[in-house]
Amino acid sequence: MDYFLTEEQQMIVEVAQQITDEKIIPCRAELDEKEEFPRDILDQIGQADLAGLYIDEEYGGYGGGCFDMVLALEQFARGCVGIATSFAANGLGAYPIILSGSEELKNHYLPLIASGEKYAAFALTEANAGSDASGIQTTAVLDGDEWVLNGTKQWITNGGEANIYSVIAMTDPHKGARGATMFVVEDSDPGFSYGHKEKKLGIRASSTRELIFKDCRIPAGRLIGRRGGGFITVMKTLDHSRPGIAILGVGLAQGALDEAVVYAKQRVQFGKPIISFQAVQHLLADMAIETEAARALVYAAARHIDAHPKQMSKASSMCKVFATDVAMKVTTNAVQVLGGYGYMRDYPVEKMMRDAKILQIYEGTNQIQRNVIGQELNKEYNR
Repeated sequence: MDYFLTEEQQMIVEVAQQITDEKIIPCRAELDEKEEFPRDILDQIGQADLAGLYIDEEYGGYGGGCFDMVLALEQFARGCVGIATSFAANGLGAYPIILSGSEELKNHYLPLIASGEKYAAFALTEANAGSDASGIQTTAVLDGDEWVLNGTKQWITNGGEANIYSVIAMTDPHKGARGATMFVVEDSDPGFSYGHKEKKLGIRASSTRELIFKDCRIPAGRLIGRRGGGFITVMKTLDHSRPGIAILGVGLAQGALDEAVVYAKQRVQFGKPIISFQAVQHLLADMAIETEAARALVYAAARHIDAHPKQMSKASSMCKVFATDVAMKVTTNAVQVLGGYGYMRDYPVEKMMRDAKILQIYEGTNQIQRNVIGQELNKEYNR
């Protein structure tokens, strides 16, 4: 469908599409098998001036918004969600600085991220703090002109590969959620190390790792926003980033649909290509309908967020839920269309189905997103 992209937006799509077709698709199976971080591909994305799509021009970025980022991510995810996740995690790590950071932090870190020279990551989750983000136990204590961090973060995307980490820690534990603060931690800071690298069902090209802070000392100026404002920054960050997860689902669904249609046209049974059979046509038709519907919702939500940045929670959660549920359904049906071949690693749809599951889980499970939507509806109808 025609979504009335500007010339600049169409150029973003074309560049991202070229990178996907020429760089990502040829090596996705190997990177998945080796569980290898796609550093070379991310460097090429940076060289193509796509790393800073969502960062203002004054900090070395493209100056675009959520929608521009969505357009690039959709293409990358069509090729490989693991690689696309590694790229998207840079934005997740950068958004706290963009939204709440001082000019000093923005001027120092954002140009490094926008150029692709440095990678970023977002550190919220802990063993006892997942859906309940207020359960974090990592602490930060002010000691003179330094903050001292202690604790462990779990399941951090780009962990061990990023250079810049946006980390939330409790500075006033007795205040509950209002006692959390965000900081920038660099990979070279004393007392900061990496723990276990996870072995995952899917998105194996992305690095998911523990972060360990043991008397980790950082300068006082690395505080993001105000003391005690960490959870506000976290919520704003996730509202901005969730359409990125949603569009990963759209790109993945499109990639699975493409594979299923090509196979159905080539596979002959009972003397005919299986795409001529109504049962297969209906499967493919539903896959196409759901993928396009998800795309339309994510595009609309991203444009809404760019136009109304203070009214985004419901739209952000709605597109994340719908598009990632679609990705799980479409990839499962793609495996069904390919039958036994779909279950084998010779074809990419088995990887696509493995990759799809995490989209319903990370950056807020789809059950939590439904809670958010319900809470927003409750507010709206009480006005």
